[in-house]
Amino acid sequence: MYELVTAGGWLMLPIIACSIAAMTIIAERLWAYRRKRVIPGNLAAHVWKLYKANQLTANHVSTVRNSSPLGRILAAALVNHRRSRDVMKEAIEEEGRQVVHELERYLNTLGTIAAISPLLGLLGTVIGMIKVFAAITTAGVGNPTVLAGGISEALITTAAGLSVAIPSLMFHRYLTGRVDQLVIAMEEQAVKLMDAMHGEKDKPA
Repeated sequence: MYELVTAGGWLMLPIIACSIAAMTIIAERLWAYRRKRVIPGNLAAHVWKLYKANQLTANHVSTVRNSSPLGRILAAALVNHRRSRDVMKEAIEEEGRQVVHELERYLNTLGTIAAISPLLGLLGTVIGMIKVFAAITTAGVGNPTVLAGGISEALITTAAGLSVAIPSLMFHRYLTGRVDQLVIAMEEQAVKLMDAMHGEKDKPA
């Protein structure tokens, strides 16, 4: 492995750095996107029980807010539960945009890595071919050993760049889709809670 890195030239260093960054982001985001962390199973039901029992206090709302991304959205609804449906919906949407922004953290970086890794490999190919032609100009084509270094550098950097770019792109698409699924599920639960609260208030005394 060390011989391959050495043969690939100095461009292998940014490619390796990209691979380490991509693996770190992928592992961290997969951990962050666990459903039970983002959308705890019984959170909405627990909040509704507290609301029905008229036991919602500032401490309860703070606990809900700090529990999960879904908790932040539900807390926005709870804070505005005495206001009109439109005001509550606007508060939910505003908090939801902030939650989505945080869920998408590092995804742009992963997408950038997927885009620049093959370009780094291509740059290595160009540099390697320049070395090949420089060697041909200096020593001619009779000595293959002189040409091997430039050719190997060109091929190794290209392969390394693609090896980083392909999984990075795959996981970027997967994680983006995962965020969309989580956002839809959170929105569904928040809307259900909002409808239940306003339905409760609209009941005749």
